[in-house]
Amino acid sequence: MREYKDQNRSERLERAAKARQQILEKFRARPAADDPAVVARAAERKAIADARDARAQERAERKAKEAAERAEREAKERAEREARERREAVEKVIRDAADAAERKAERDRRYAARKARQAAKR
Repeated sequence: MREYKDQNRSERLERAAKARQQILEKFRARPAADDPAVVARAAERKAIADARDARAQERAERKAKEAAERAEREAKERAEREARERREAVEKVIRDAADAAERKAERDRRYAARKARQAAKR
């Protein structure tokens, strides 16, 4: 690997050491855990998290309520649909029976007319 023209090994090592030192100073400059600003931020984060959890709980309750209402509505609609289908099936049986009776009556009338014609020919 080619080296950069304006850098040698010692310059790169110095820069790396300086960067490590800056990171260490930044870490040491952090406020302590009992600092009022840190405590206030932690309390604010906890309040935000609690509010988020409360909203999630409300949303879950609302979804459960809506699901129960939807299930109740679907059960009612299913019962109404089944009752309508049973009623339609009974009506169809009645119509079919009436149609069959009409066809039988027409067939009997034609049979009686044919027998009357045959009897008149003799």
